[in-house]
Amino acid sequence: MNNAQARRQNRTAILLVDDNRNGLSARRAVLEELQYEVTTATSGEEALSLFSGLHFDLVVTDHRMPRMSGVELTRRIKEARPSTPVVLISGFVDSLGLDERNTGADVVIAKSANEVRCLIRAVTKLLDRHTPRKQPKAQKETGRAKSAGIF
Repeated sequence: MNNAQARRQNRTAILLVDDNRNGLSARRAVLEELQYEVTTATSGEEALSLFSGLHFDLVVTDHRMPRMSGVELTRRIKEARPSTPVVLISGFVDSLGLDERNTGADVVIAKSANEVRCLIRAVTKLLDRHTPRKQPKAQKETGRAKSAGIF
């Protein structure tokens, strides 16, 4: 295992996808400031290639991209690993009527002045929801005792 792999193992890994390099770099800076390990892709095809070879705890994707939309990327990610949370970001949320039901994403965020705050909240919430919690020792023992038929 090389140093990059070792560093990556100890941090939450996010795949960030956007064909707009300015949007990509701004969102990357926000997520890295929060201590996430961020890997970027500039197309849906590149994202799927990375996704198939590496583990990501969460994917953040733009909606409008050439050749493969964020909705198509979300569908393919969910087919491959249904438990991977996906955040879809679009400047057309209202005009296209994008929401979680019709995109397959776990959270849909509109590009706006509140985007950064919404992104931070969504990422935190989704990662918290998908991170297994350790049971306190007393509960573990009680659980074992129950399954052994003691209670």
